[in-house]
Amino acid sequence: MTDVVVVGGGVAGLVAARDLAEGGAHVVLVEAGERLGGMIRRHTVAGLDLDMGAESFATRTDAVERLAAELGLGNDVVSPDPRGAWLMTRDGRTAPIPQTGFLGIPGSPMAADVLAVVGQGGGLRAQMDSLLPSPVGARAQSLGALVRKRMGERVLDDLVVPVAGGVYSTHPDQLDPDRVAPGLRAALQREGSLARAVLALRSRSTAGSAVQGIRGGIARLVDELVADLETYRVDVRTGTRATAVERFAVETVAADGTRERLPAQHVLASTADPGRTAAADRTGIELVTLVVDQPELDAGPRGTGMLVHPEAAGVGAKALTHATVKWPWLAEAAAGRHVLRLSYATAPHDPVTSDDGVGTSLPVDPEDTVGARAVRDATALLGVPVTADRVQGAARVRWYGPDLTAAGLAEGVVGIGETSSGRGLAGIVAAARASAARILGS
Repeated sequence: MTDVVVVGGGVAGLVAARDLAEGGAHVVLVEAGERLGGMIRRHTVAGLDLDMGAESFATRTDAVERLAAELGLGNDVVSPDPRGAWLMTRDGRTAPIPQTGFLGIPGSPMAADVLAVVGQGGGLRAQMDSLLPSPVGARAQSLGALVRKRMGERVLDDLVVPVAGGVYSTHPDQLDPDRVAPGLRAALQREGSLARAVLALRSRSTAGSAVQGIRGGIARLVDELVADLETYRVDVRTGTRATAVERFAVETVAADGTRERLPAQHVLASTADPGRTAAADRTGIELVTLVVDQPELDAGPRGTGMLVHPEAAGVGAKALTHATVKWPWLAEAAAGRHVLRLSYATAPHDPVTSDDGVGTSLPVDPEDTVGARAVRDATALLGVPVTADRVQGAARVRWYGPDLTAAGLAEGVVGIGETSSGRGLAGIVAAARASAARILGS
């Protein structure tokens, strides 16, 4: 009998399998696709190796930084350029993201950078938060409902929708505050207002940037995790799909049709139960990367990028990252060129994916429909004409957003990964390591 079977070879599965094997467990990891890493992988655009998915991680905990250090990447953890990002409101106004906020929720509602976005009326309504009893909104089922009750519709629409929605690719009305903002409810009760709760959470967070990256790309985490699986002799089986996930066994089918039952003392799964009948509830995400030779962008006109209200007129992208401004190491590698990453919402059942259901990088012509749209949106968001003749390379990748339907795992199966822990590399890593530690300590 195997000690542990891990279903799913994304980051959660890799982290859990590594920790378990390092702790002395015999681990089998099964992955339906042929590649490991899930949404953390790289592609090459115009000769540059770039992250296909996430290119940073949240620093509200030190989970990813500690993992990076253990993997030998500690000296390559880097902070982004301090200029910060901007946002675009529903009516097309642009402004820097307020400095004292958290997921767009302002810590100082009447600060000048907040009023520049929400206006005097919106600021005054948000300031009423300080007069409301702390239980108001404290039990709201969504982040959107919590903000709406405490600070009003204007703050929600102009700040939280583009910021939190841009970070999690989901409207705040569908975000669980306990997942995306752990401790916010308790801080609200303790501090007496949402604004003070935000300031308290910020004061307790790690000093420095709210996000960090890794020199050379986040995908280096996967490279090192995979190497450690080999070192610790994890039995990795790619091209092997789980057909049944039970408390003490996993049934699989390989690409050649071979079926096997793997008994185990413990089973962890980063996927939904194969027998789940409820349909997945998720959004589609398309990332278009442009590598451009456009000297006018050297000044970084919108800092490290922009978050966009999903209903902003005339712009299809929901976010733009000016990656060569955000990451100095990438600017050095790009040698004067600029890397722009634009993300779009797509139909959830219209992915451009590989056979494992995860994004595949496809080349883009800057003059075709997808490329022309990205060039047009980059121009609108950056305030600088970006022209197709300056595009040296372009690619697109489509992903699924988080599945909001419960994983439906059998009793006793340990759920890890996005399906069970929510979106965000920091939370996924922390939850996977905690699950592995509990098994090792049992």
